[in-house]
Amino acid sequence: MCAGVVDVEDGKLLLVRRKNAPSAGRWSLPGGRVEQGESLKAAAAREAAEETGLVLEIGEPVGTAEIHAGDQLLYVTDFSAKRSIASSLPLAGDDALDARFVALGDVKSLELADGLERWLIEHGILVDDD
Repeated sequence: MCAGVVDVEDGKLLLVRRKNAPSAGRWSLPGGRVEQGESLKAAAAREAAEETGLVLEIGEPVGTAEIHAGDQLLYVTDFSAKRSIASSLPLAGDDALDARFVALGDVKSLELADGLERWLIEHGILVDDD
C-alpha cells in the first residue's frame, strides 16, 4: 500500500524526479510506501515531506493508481494537497534527484513515470490534447 500527493498551485504541479525504483530517473508525483500503523493521509504527508522538504496540508483522495514494481503490483492512493506555507519551495530529499513545481503545460514534455500522463488526464489534472 502506497500514498502520494497531487499538489497543483498557480497552474503548476509538484513533481519529483525519482532516485530509486520504480521509475528511477523519471518524474512522478511525490509519494511512497505506507508504514505499519500509519494512515494513508499521514503516509502521503510524510513521503511528500521526505521527497520535497515541504509541509503539505492533505485533502481528499484524487484517485488510485496501480504501479508495477518488478514482480510486485503497488496500489497508490493519491490525495489533493497544498503547501502549508505558500512561500516554501521544494528541495529534493534523500530519495529524489529533483523536486519542483512544473507548469501544467510543460508536464507532458518531461520523462514521466509509466502511466502518469494518462492518470493525470483521467483525473482532470492535465488536458488531453490528442
